[in-house]
Amino acid sequence: MPLRKWLASALTTVVVLFTAFVSVGLTAPADGPFSIVITPVFVRLDRSAIEQSRARVLGFDVDVKIGSMRIHLGWSAVPISSLTTKTEAGLL
Repeated sequence: MPLRKWLASALTTVVVLFTAFVSVGLTAPADGPFSIVITPVFVRLDRSAIEQSRARVLGFDVDVKIGSMRIHLGWSAVPISSLTTKTEAGLL
């Protein structure tokens, strides 16, 4: 089997498995052993979000749970935490 055909088959398999994995995760109950939760975020400006540089506008949060392990991803079109006019004294 030529390399090009093998790579096409492998890529197709990965795409199909990834799609199945995400589909099962999105439809699984939250207390199940595997789940994916996607939450849209309009504005997140609470004190802890600002302190931990998680303040954002127009984004989404993705929480993936596999057994007892949890993975969190937050994405924002406008990350508020990077919009600052403060400069550190040592930089200038």
